[in-house]
Amino acid sequence: MSHADQLFIRNCRDILANGVWDTDQEVRPHWEDGAPAHTVKKFGIVNRYDLQAEFPILTLRRTYWKTAVKELLWIWQKKSSNVHDLEAHIWDAWADEDGSIGKAYGYQLGVKHQYPEGEMDQVDRVLYDLRHNPASRRILTSLYNFQDLHEMRLYPCAYSMTFNVSGNVLNAILNQRSQDMLTANNWNVVQYAVLLHMFAQSAGLVPGELVHVIADAHIYDRHVPLIERILANTPTPAPTFTTDPAITDFYQFTPDSFRIEGYTPAHFEDPIPVAI
Repeated sequence: MSHADQLFIRNCRDILANGVWDTDQEVRPHWEDGAPAHTVKKFGIVNRYDLQAEFPILTLRRTYWKTAVKELLWIWQKKSSNVHDLEAHIWDAWADEDGSIGKAYGYQLGVKHQYPEGEMDQVDRVLYDLRHNPASRRILTSLYNFQDLHEMRLYPCAYSMTFNVSGNVLNAILNQRSQDMLTANNWNVVQYAVLLHMFAQSAGLVPGELVHVIADAHIYDRHVPLIERILANTPTPAPTFTTDPAITDFYQFTPDSFRIEGYTPAHFEDPIPVAI
Protein backbone atom coordinates (compact mmCIF):
# COMPACT_ATOMS: atom_id res chain seq x y z
CA MET A 1 0.00 0.00 0.00
CA SER A 2 1.32 3.43 -0.91
CA HIS A 3 1.75 6.18 1.66
CA ALA A 4 -0.81 8.26 -0.27
CA ASP A 5 -3.35 5.45 0.14
CA GLN A 6 -2.61 5.18 3.86
CA LEU A 7 -3.17 8.90 4.40
CA PHE A 8 -6.35 8.96 2.30
CA ILE A 9 -7.82 6.02 4.23
CA ARG A 10 -6.87 7.57 7.58
CA ASN A 11 -8.25 11.01 6.67
CA CYS A 12 -11.56 9.75 5.24
CA ARG A 13 -12.22 7.35 8.12
CA ASP A 14 -11.50 10.14 10.60
CA ILE A 15 -13.86 12.53 8.80
CA LEU A 16 -16.66 9.96 8.60
CA ALA A 17 -16.26 8.86 12.22
CA ASN A 18 -15.44 12.14 13.95
CA GLY A 19 -16.36 14.93 11.54
CA VAL A 20 -18.91 17.70 11.96
CA TRP A 21 -21.94 17.92 9.66
CA ASP A 22 -23.23 21.28 8.37
CA THR A 23 -26.81 20.08 7.77
CA ASP A 24 -28.08 22.65 10.29
CA GLN A 25 -26.71 25.52 8.19
CA GLU A 26 -27.42 27.16 4.86
CA VAL A 27 -24.61 26.31 2.42
CA ARG A 28 -23.45 27.85 -0.86
CA PRO A 29 -22.67 24.65 -2.86
CA HIS A 30 -25.53 22.80 -4.51
CA TRP A 31 -26.10 19.75 -6.65
CA GLU A 32 -27.16 19.84 -10.29
CA ASP A 33 -30.78 19.25 -9.25
CA GLY A 34 -30.65 22.32 -6.99
CA ALA A 35 -30.47 20.48 -3.67
CA PRO A 36 -28.02 21.89 -1.12
CA ALA A 37 -24.70 20.03 -1.01
CA HIS A 38 -23.98 19.43 2.68
CA THR A 39 -20.70 18.09 4.04
CA VAL A 40 -19.11 16.35 6.97
CA LYS A 41 -15.72 17.89 7.74
CA LYS A 42 -12.56 17.91 9.83
CA PHE A 43 -10.58 21.06 10.51
CA GLY A 44 -6.83 21.32 10.12
CA ILE A 45 -5.62 18.14 8.42
CA VAL A 46 -1.86 18.06 7.73
CA ASN A 47 -0.33 15.40 5.45
CA ARG A 48 3.36 14.94 4.60
CA TYR A 49 4.65 13.30 1.42
CA ASP A 50 8.32 12.40 0.92
CA LEU A 51 8.81 12.66 -2.84
CA GLN A 52 12.12 10.82 -2.61
CA ALA A 53 10.34 7.81 -1.14
CA GLU A 54 7.46 7.57 -3.62
CA PHE A 55 5.17 9.51 -5.91
CA PRO A 56 1.95 10.23 -3.97
CA ILE A 57 -0.72 9.01 -6.36
CA LEU A 58 -3.76 7.13 -5.07
CA THR A 59 -4.18 3.48 -6.05
CA LEU A 60 -7.51 2.93 -4.27
CA ARG A 61 -9.01 4.46 -7.43
CA ARG A 62 -7.54 5.95 -10.57
CA THR A 63 -6.32 9.53 -10.51
CA TYR A 64 -6.26 10.88 -14.06
CA TRP A 65 -2.87 12.40 -13.56
CA LYS A 66 -2.28 13.57 -17.15
CA THR A 67 -5.37 15.78 -16.97
CA ALA A 68 -4.27 16.99 -13.54
CA VAL A 69 -0.91 17.98 -15.03
CA LYS A 70 -2.64 19.82 -17.89
CA GLU A 71 -4.58 21.90 -15.36
CA LEU A 72 -1.38 22.54 -13.40
CA LEU A 73 0.43 23.83 -16.49
CA TRP A 74 -2.61 25.93 -17.45
CA ILE A 75 -2.32 27.73 -14.13
CA TRP A 76 1.45 27.83 -13.49
CA GLN A 77 2.91 28.00 -17.02
CA LYS A 78 0.22 29.61 -19.18
CA LYS A 79 -0.98 31.67 -16.19
CA SER A 80 -4.38 31.58 -17.80
CA SER A 81 -7.82 31.97 -16.32
CA ASN A 82 -9.71 31.12 -19.51
CA VAL A 83 -10.94 27.56 -20.03
CA HIS A 84 -10.34 27.84 -23.78
CA ASP A 85 -6.63 27.53 -22.96
CA LEU A 86 -7.21 24.33 -20.97
CA GLU A 87 -7.33 20.91 -22.64
CA ALA A 88 -10.05 19.68 -20.29
CA HIS A 89 -13.57 20.62 -19.19
CA ILE A 90 -13.10 20.53 -15.41
CA TRP A 91 -13.60 24.31 -15.05
CA ASP A 92 -16.52 24.72 -17.45
CA ALA A 93 -19.14 24.96 -14.68
CA TRP A 94 -17.44 28.06 -13.25
CA ALA A 95 -16.60 29.86 -16.51
CA ASP A 96 -18.62 32.73 -17.99
CA GLU A 97 -19.89 32.88 -21.56
CA ASP A 98 -16.41 33.87 -22.77
CA GLY A 99 -14.70 31.02 -20.95
CA SER A 100 -13.21 33.21 -18.21
CA ILE A 101 -13.07 32.32 -14.50
CA GLY A 102 -12.17 35.94 -13.72
CA LYS A 103 -9.10 37.16 -11.88
CA ALA A 104 -8.44 33.77 -10.34
CA TYR A 105 -5.64 31.20 -10.29
CA GLY A 106 -3.44 31.71 -13.36
CA TYR A 107 -4.35 35.39 -13.60
CA GLN A 108 -2.89 36.04 -10.15
CA LEU A 109 0.35 34.22 -10.94
CA GLY A 110 0.81 36.26 -14.11
CA VAL A 111 0.45 39.72 -12.54
CA LYS A 112 3.78 41.57 -12.64
CA HIS A 113 5.26 43.01 -9.45
CA GLN A 114 8.20 45.36 -8.99
CA TYR A 115 11.25 44.08 -7.11
CA PRO A 116 14.77 45.53 -6.64
CA GLU A 117 15.94 43.01 -9.26
CA GLY A 118 13.30 44.09 -11.75
CA GLU A 119 9.70 43.34 -12.70
CA MET A 120 8.57 39.73 -12.28
CA ASP A 121 5.42 37.72 -11.76
CA GLN A 122 5.08 35.29 -8.86
CA VAL A 123 6.31 32.21 -10.75
CA ASP A 124 9.37 33.98 -12.12
CA ARG A 125 10.13 35.35 -8.66
CA VAL A 126 10.17 31.82 -7.22
CA LEU A 127 12.48 30.67 -10.02
CA TYR A 128 14.77 33.66 -9.46
CA ASP A 129 15.01 33.10 -5.70
CA LEU A 130 15.57 29.36 -5.97
CA ARG A 131 18.54 30.04 -8.25
CA HIS A 132 19.94 33.18 -6.62
CA ASN A 133 18.61 33.31 -3.02
CA PRO A 134 18.08 29.67 -1.95
CA ALA A 135 18.61 30.54 1.73
CA SER A 136 15.66 32.95 1.61
CA ARG A 137 12.68 32.25 3.85
CA ARG A 138 10.46 34.45 1.66
CA ILE A 139 9.98 32.17 -1.36
CA LEU A 140 6.23 31.84 -1.70
CA THR A 141 3.21 32.45 -3.88
CA SER A 142 -0.33 33.49 -2.99
CA LEU A 143 -3.47 33.46 -5.13
CA TYR A 144 -5.69 34.94 -2.43
CA ASN A 145 -5.73 38.59 -3.47
CA PHE A 146 -8.52 40.24 -1.49
CA GLN A 147 -8.66 43.17 -3.90
CA ASP A 148 -9.68 40.83 -6.74
CA LEU A 149 -11.91 38.31 -4.96
CA HIS A 150 -15.09 39.96 -6.23
CA GLU A 151 -13.88 39.35 -9.79
CA MET A 152 -13.18 35.63 -9.31
CA ARG A 153 -15.76 33.05 -10.36
CA LEU A 154 -14.44 30.82 -7.54
CA TYR A 155 -12.21 31.82 -4.67
CA PRO A 156 -8.90 29.90 -4.79
CA CYS A 157 -9.00 26.62 -2.86
CA ALA A 158 -5.30 25.71 -3.06
CA TYR A 159 -4.14 29.27 -2.54
CA SER A 160 -0.54 29.35 -1.33
CA MET A 161 2.80 27.59 -1.82
CA THR A 162 5.80 28.19 0.46
CA PHE A 163 9.16 26.88 -0.75
CA ASN A 164 12.17 26.10 1.41
CA VAL A 165 15.63 24.94 0.36
CA SER A 166 17.57 22.74 2.79
CA GLY A 167 21.00 21.97 1.36
CA ASN A 168 20.21 20.82 -2.17
CA VAL A 169 16.67 19.69 -1.32
CA LEU A 170 13.55 21.69 -2.21
CA ASN A 171 10.59 21.29 0.15
CA ALA A 172 7.23 23.01 -0.02
CA ILE A 173 4.02 23.62 1.92
CA LEU A 174 0.70 23.71 0.06
CA ASN A 175 -1.99 25.62 1.93
CA GLN A 176 -5.59 24.87 1.03
CA ARG A 177 -8.61 26.58 2.55
CA SER A 178 -11.10 23.93 1.41
CA GLN A 179 -10.95 20.45 -0.11
CA ASP A 180 -13.49 18.02 -1.50
CA MET A 181 -11.82 14.77 -0.43
CA LEU A 182 -13.33 12.59 -3.15
CA THR A 183 -12.92 14.71 -6.27
CA ALA A 184 -9.93 16.88 -5.39
CA ASN A 185 -7.71 15.49 -2.65
CA ASN A 186 -5.34 13.26 -4.57
CA TRP A 187 -5.77 15.39 -7.70
CA ASN A 188 -4.18 18.34 -5.89
CA VAL A 189 -1.53 16.21 -4.20
CA VAL A 190 -0.43 14.84 -7.58
CA GLN A 191 -0.41 18.32 -9.12
CA TYR A 192 1.72 19.95 -6.47
CA ALA A 193 4.06 16.97 -6.26
CA VAL A 194 4.66 17.45 -10.00
CA LEU A 195 5.07 21.20 -9.46
CA LEU A 196 7.70 20.58 -6.80
CA HIS A 197 9.57 18.29 -9.20
CA MET A 198 9.39 21.01 -11.87
CA PHE A 199 10.76 23.78 -9.68
CA ALA A 200 13.47 21.54 -8.24
CA GLN A 201 14.69 20.39 -11.64
CA SER A 202 14.61 23.95 -13.00
CA ALA A 203 16.79 25.14 -10.12
CA GLY A 204 19.23 22.21 -10.00
CA LEU A 205 17.74 20.92 -6.75
CA VAL A 206 16.32 17.63 -5.52
CA PRO A 207 12.58 17.41 -4.71
CA GLY A 208 12.03 16.66 -1.04
CA GLU A 209 8.92 16.88 1.10
CA LEU A 210 5.48 18.20 0.19
CA VAL A 211 3.46 19.22 3.23
CA HIS A 212 -0.27 19.61 2.54
CA VAL A 213 -2.26 21.72 5.01
CA ILE A 214 -6.06 21.59 4.60
CA ALA A 215 -8.19 23.94 6.68
CA ASP A 216 -11.58 22.39 5.81
CA ALA A 217 -11.32 18.78 4.63
CA HIS A 218 -14.80 17.56 3.79
CA ILE A 219 -16.87 14.79 2.24
CA TYR A 220 -20.14 15.74 0.54
CA ASP A 221 -23.32 13.97 1.59
CA ARG A 222 -23.80 12.26 -1.79
CA HIS A 223 -20.14 11.17 -1.80
CA VAL A 224 -20.31 9.18 1.45
CA PRO A 225 -21.36 5.84 -0.11
CA LEU A 226 -18.79 6.32 -2.89
CA ILE A 227 -16.02 6.95 -0.35
CA GLU A 228 -17.06 3.85 1.58
CA ARG A 229 -16.81 1.73 -1.59
CA ILE A 230 -13.38 3.16 -2.40
CA LEU A 231 -12.11 2.46 1.12
CA ALA A 232 -13.12 -1.18 0.62
CA ASN A 233 -10.86 -1.51 -2.44
CA THR A 234 -7.48 -3.22 -2.30
CA PRO A 235 -4.60 -0.74 -2.78
CA THR A 236 -1.38 -1.54 -4.66
CA PRO A 237 2.21 -0.28 -4.32
CA ALA A 238 3.06 3.24 -5.50
CA PRO A 239 4.20 3.50 -9.14
CA THR A 240 7.46 4.98 -10.40
CA PHE A 241 7.47 8.64 -11.46
CA THR A 242 10.11 10.18 -13.72
CA THR A 243 10.64 13.51 -15.45
CA ASP A 244 12.56 14.22 -18.64
CA PRO A 245 16.05 14.98 -17.24
CA ALA A 246 16.95 17.13 -20.25
CA ILE A 247 14.50 19.88 -19.26
CA THR A 248 15.93 22.62 -17.06
CA ASP A 249 13.60 25.44 -18.16
CA PHE A 250 10.38 25.53 -16.14
CA TYR A 251 8.43 26.72 -19.16
CA GLN A 252 9.55 23.85 -21.37
CA PHE A 253 7.78 21.12 -19.40
CA THR A 254 4.78 19.54 -21.14
CA PRO A 255 2.42 16.75 -20.07
CA ASP A 256 4.67 14.39 -22.02
CA SER A 257 7.68 15.39 -19.87
CA PHE A 258 6.43 13.08 -17.11
CA ARG A 259 6.01 9.32 -16.94
CA ILE A 260 4.35 7.05 -14.43
CA GLU A 261 5.15 3.34 -14.70
CA GLY A 262 3.61 0.46 -12.81
CA TYR A 263 0.38 2.27 -11.96
CA THR A 264 -2.33 -0.34 -11.29
CA PRO A 265 -5.21 1.40 -9.50
CA ALA A 266 -8.22 -0.48 -8.19
CA HIS A 267 -11.29 -0.60 -10.39
CA PHE A 268 -13.81 2.14 -9.65
CA GLU A 269 -16.12 3.47 -12.35
CA ASP A 270 -19.03 4.91 -10.35
CA PRO A 271 -20.14 8.36 -11.59
CA ILE A 272 -19.16 11.09 -9.16
CA PRO A 273 -21.51 14.10 -8.86
CA VAL A 274 -19.76 17.45 -8.46
CA ALA A 275 -21.14 20.15 -6.18
CA ILE A 276 -20.95 23.67 -7.62
